[in-house]
Amino acid sequence: MGTTYKCCLVFKRRFHTRDAPPPDDVRALFTLHSGGGPQMGADGLRRYLDATGHDQGLDDAEVDRLLYQIRLLQGRARVPRLARSLLALDDFHRFLFSHDLNPPIGHPQVHHDMTQPLSHYFIYTGHNSYLTGNQLSSDCSDVPIIKALQRGVRVIELDMWPNSTKDDINILHGRTLTTPVSLIKCLRSIKEYAFVASPYPVIITLEDHLPSDLQEKVAKMVLEVFGNILYYPATDHLKELPSPEELKGHVLLSTKPPKEYLESKDGATMKEGDAELQLGKGAGDDTAWGKEVPDFQTEIQSAKKQHDDDVSEHQRDEDDNDDEEEQKMQPHIAPQYKHLITIRAGKPKGSLSDALKSDPDKVRRLSLSEQQLAKAAEDHGTEIVRFTQRNILRIYPKGTRVTSSNYNPFLGWVHGAQMVAFNMQGYGRALWLMHGFYKANGGCGYVKKPDFLMQTEPEVFDPRKPQPERKTLKVKVYMGDGWRVDFKQTHFDKYSPPDFYVRVGIAGVPADSVMKKTKAIEDNWVPVWEEEFTFTLTVPEIALLRVEVHEYDMSEKDDFGGQTVLPVAELRPGIRAVALFDHRGNRYNNVKLLMRFEFV
Repeated sequence: MGTTYKCCLVFKRRFHTRDAPPPDDVRALFTLHSGGGPQMGADGLRRYLDATGHDQGLDDAEVDRLLYQIRLLQGRARVPRLARSLLALDDFHRFLFSHDLNPPIGHPQVHHDMTQPLSHYFIYTGHNSYLTGNQLSSDCSDVPIIKALQRGVRVIELDMWPNSTKDDINILHGRTLTTPVSLIKCLRSIKEYAFVASPYPVIITLEDHLPSDLQEKVAKMVLEVFGNILYYPATDHLKELPSPEELKGHVLLSTKPPKEYLESKDGATMKEGDAELQLGKGAGDDTAWGKEVPDFQTEIQSAKKQHDDDVSEHQRDEDDNDDEEEQKMQPHIAPQYKHLITIRAGKPKGSLSDALKSDPDKVRRLSLSEQQLAKAAEDHGTEIVRFTQRNILRIYPKGTRVTSSNYNPFLGWVHGAQMVAFNMQGYGRALWLMHGFYKANGGCGYVKKPDFLMQTEPEVFDPRKPQPERKTLKVKVYMGDGWRVDFKQTHFDKYSPPDFYVRVGIAGVPADSVMKKTKAIEDNWVPVWEEEFTFTLTVPEIALLRVEVHEYDMSEKDDFGGQTVLPVAELRPGIRAVALFDHRGNRYNNVKLLMRFEFV
């Protein structure tokens, strides 16, 4: 089979497209487990599976079923039964190159302990979940909320404002040109899609800009829509958060307790970053895939240089007094609405050190912008970690990310922040990391924090301290395929087949973060690289393996050919098929790589 490309409108160049032969490592495995014969039977396949920890303990019926599925890959199911139980080398190669039968990460089901308090988990968190695009002028809709829930996101953020007639509630980004969507529509969509991807709790974080009469209306709406799946505590303050297991199938509200409503002339207050936007300050952003995620150590240094008098949502909206003073100030708050809030946001007045002190009698949520976290991490690292052992810390994007770009999530994760809030409607490398991180634990949206973030003895973990190298990961990139099916012949190059290369590396703490790349294979839809890379890891528990394929272009920007991000802690050793995704995080139908993972 071949492909013909026109060149200079006159000449034609013909390139042969053929399947690449199995790599030498695949041949060696086949020879080993087939006993040196030309075919591998059920016993040989079982030996291979046991040796690689693929699916240990398969009974005869399950091995026969797997053999049948392997034969189906080549359309060979309609052959005599005896022949169906034997694999040739090419069959074995196709099995290894099947993402459905031989994926790179194990545990397709939930396997973390889900019985600990919510503060013990990283939670898949969205920011301004109702926006369809940029932060200033896009439509507000329930569609991005539905998409986020279908992906497994567990925290949905809604900004509540009075409508123009002050008799109903709109969801929109205040002080912007975003077109509103009704609260009731968002709530109904959340109920419908809350548990399609995961049975574990959905948390709705509310940014509340409502007077007390509309807060009462919110309470009625929430109770009407969610009924008995709405969880709220019998007491005003929880001493300890419930576990994801206890909250299965439930929806929770998280916001600051109601305050006296102060109406401005236009019925809106300024969100963090709006002042900068109105003054025309720039909003540096990721392109679809071209800009790298900045190392969070760089972000810490950048934050140190900024002024400390920035407009702050955290300082404005979360600066709550204690309940007694609050009740004196606001006799007309909505009591039922307040009662429905499970995870209460707020901080006592005073310094950040005061805000990070845990109250043994109640838990709460604290919100910091990405910039505030970077500043706080410089001097309060262990205090943040200690705070997150019982309480919830939410990190949100800075206000200048007007095109819904995102930031490096690892600074939040290494400090134990449970809710690292991302713009799920955007795209780019930072969001790819978020997608990859929550492939862990069966994709349920809750990832148990590693033990080192929960320890208090002999000391609380200090993210600033250099850590020793604890694990080495070897990654071999054999070959790739599928572009010839999923892309047009001239998608990458009008005059010849593509020149693919692979970038592979680690995202994690600064000491672990690195990217390397293979050579480019010229004029080939089925490139074979056969290159190996070694990565040493100091914090492997939260490290992510990054894989990107690009097509080399000598005269223009290299073309994008697919990406994926995989949690290192869940990688399965051995030769695996790695499916690739587009720049928005949607899986390609056929594009994949054959890779090997080895821990030494």
